[in-house]
Amino acid sequence: MFTPQTEQDKQEMLQALGVSSVKDLLTISPDLLYPALDLPNALTEQELAAHMQELASKNKPLKNFIGAGCYEHFIPAAVPALSSRGEFLTAYTPYQAEASQGTLQTIYEFQSAICALFDMDVATASHYDGATAMTEAALACHRITNRTEIIISSHLHPHYKEVLKTYTQHLGLTIKEAKSTPAGTLDVEALKAQLSDQTACVVLPNPNFLGYLEEVDTISQITHESGALLVAVVNPISLGVLKTPGAYGADFAVAEGQCLGNPMSFGGPGLGIMTAKKAYVRQLPGRIVGIAKDHDGRRAFVLTLQAREQHIRREKASSNICSNEAICALNAVIYLTLLGPKGLQEVAELNVERAHQLADKISQVKGFEVETKSPFFNEFVVVCPIPAGQVIEKLAQKGIGAGYNLNRADKTKHNRLLVCATEMRSEKDIQAYVDALGEI
Repeated sequence: MFTPQTEQDKQEMLQALGVSSVKDLLTISPDLLYPALDLPNALTEQELAAHMQELASKNKPLKNFIGAGCYEHFIPAAVPALSSRGEFLTAYTPYQAEASQGTLQTIYEFQSAICALFDMDVATASHYDGATAMTEAALACHRITNRTEIIISSHLHPHYKEVLKTYTQHLGLTIKEAKSTPAGTLDVEALKAQLSDQTACVVLPNPNFLGYLEEVDTISQITHESGALLVAVVNPISLGVLKTPGAYGADFAVAEGQCLGNPMSFGGPGLGIMTAKKAYVRQLPGRIVGIAKDHDGRRAFVLTLQAREQHIRREKASSNICSNEAICALNAVIYLTLLGPKGLQEVAELNVERAHQLADKISQVKGFEVETKSPFFNEFVVVCPIPAGQVIEKLAQKGIGAGYNLNRADKTKHNRLLVCATEMRSEKDIQAYVDALGEI
């Protein structure tokens, strides 16, 4: 029943069907039904607009020092101005992308930019977020090697761990966590001992969930010596200053692309980025767009590989859980094009600079300490003199988002806070944060 129908229309249809209400057409267990909702009377458009503005005014802007997988970065005005054009905005998920040369070209440009940024051979544009892209890469490694064990870093994002467990729970795969050092990085010697002839891949985040940088070359070498594949999970912004996944031999490299020109938007939508070596291109789920020539010899963008259930037999699809995040990918490619290699490097350097400024100042506040001295990118762990949740509450009262409470990921870490500083945080913001800690 949809809005344009009048009550008389509904009654006539029900009468024609020989039932008295819509409920008679449905077979739903009573315990699944919502109770009757006590809703207020409908508002006019003007009244509704005023009501929404009143609700919005209750939102208090925070100086955001929260990272943990979703990051606040400056988005040039040209990004939303271009991606919100009608030609693009109406194709958020273009299920028939082959009908639009414009959509195909933007996907092709996105793939090209991501391949250049990651230093990898091929990229797709068809994953919901970083967690699903990572899981698809791990499953591809299982298919390639025919091995049944996946080793993940203990400092992989906890949400990524949960997604991986959900995908693999009925596939007969074993997921093992590699131990970490006191410095917050992967224990290389422990990893050597864990690798076996059943290890399909090692999933290596760099920077890891705590912001720390891993020994990527060494880990890549021992992983490949065991016959396993390497799945790198990266922060795309960090590639402005860090070694690329291609440079240290990653077989698959994935990421959450929200940080590339996409707003935080209260947690979504995200942009799953997945890249691979050319040898594994047929294991990639989703779509890959390429260039061909039409009948008249003109350049034409085409869906080159389509390993989706909508294009091939369902049982032969690499994945049935992938979709083209077209607008998010378009934001990313416009953002990367506007910045260029030098601009992206400058953004990455600012992230390093601001985060280290903040860490240095926090270490001087009585009662607070930076947990380790390991190299980090734009976030790090702070040990608090009181539970981290209390620090978050106190700073929120001052308009500051203090960070991510690590107790949410590990119940034993009640006084540890994951703090992030991007280029959005000025020296004045950093000083305000430190002053607020000093008052606790």
